[in-house]
Amino acid sequence: MADKSSIFDMIGPIMIGPSSSHTAGVVRIGRVGFKMIGGIPEHAEIVFYNSFARTYEGHGSDKAIISGLMGMSTDDPNIKKSFEIAEAKSFDYEFRPVGNASAHHPNTIKLILTKEDRKLEIVGVSKGGGIISIRQVNGYSSNFSANSPTLIVTAEDRKGSISFISNLLAQEDVNIAEMTVSRKGKHQTACQFIEMDSAPRDITLEYLKSIKWVQDVTFLPNVDD
Repeated sequence: MADKSSIFDMIGPIMIGPSSSHTAGVVRIGRVGFKMIGGIPEHAEIVFYNSFARTYEGHGSDKAIISGLMGMSTDDPNIKKSFEIAEAKSFDYEFRPVGNASAHHPNTIKLILTKEDRKLEIVGVSKGGGIISIRQVNGYSSNFSANSPTLIVTAEDRKGSISFISNLLAQEDVNIAEMTVSRKGKHQTACQFIEMDSAPRDITLEYLKSIKWVQDVTFLPNVDD
């Protein structure tokens, strides 16, 4: 699937500097983690790859990712004070730079997050202009921008599951803009990443969660909302 872009490629978001890829994009990757795990994590392991590994301190990517993981927006003036705020909130985190990872985009971050009984692993890429791509969630390959409502469904890899979920959303008058399906193996588990033009109702999400062959349902609104 081709990388997606938008008007941000030309003008970028309103942000705290110094760099759209090293700060704004990084904040947004952090916000994805914040929203998906349901608030500030109790612990975060943050892996910076390649270019990020060499520049994350000097360019403020360390403060940016912590800010995003606490739910701050790209234009929040408190980004510069994110370490002090995290300490006050007892948010525990660690940074790990990996300088030569040829399999990864130059501006790649991995987040390993824990909160209560939940664990979440995300791999995100900052593409410039504040644009991001979430390339992996819990070991499943993905490619979503978080610019629109996104439904993430982990379920048994069974015949008709994609059609069933697509039809369910169609009955809600929800249009699917993009879909990526990744699976661990034939007849094992699969994960559907569904980007939509609008959000389904809460009752639909609860119904999905109640289906026996569905293991997990996560709804991610627009990351900037």
